[in-house]
Amino acid sequence: MQALTSKVPVGTIFRHYKGKEYKILQVGRHSEDLSLYVVYQGLYICKTFGKDPIWIRPLEMFLETVRVESKEVPRFSLLTPSPTHS
Repeated sequence: MQALTSKVPVGTIFRHYKGKEYKILQVGRHSEDLSLYVVYQGLYICKTFGKDPIWIRPLEMFLETVRVESKEVPRFSLLTPSPTHS
């Protein structure tokens, strides 16, 4: 579990495979099944949800790969190092 959460350090910036950037706010647990979720903030203005919307996604889904034009790519790619290691 800690190995997975260490892959999304709080404060780091990730780029989604479609191009938008997101800041990691926290990794938390679902209250009922204790599964891990990433809480992250979009670094953009969304017509529907406003400036810098907050999102959650299951940690395993955040870290998975997706198929784009016949290639497997990470759903999110790390752009900045962990604030504790900079």
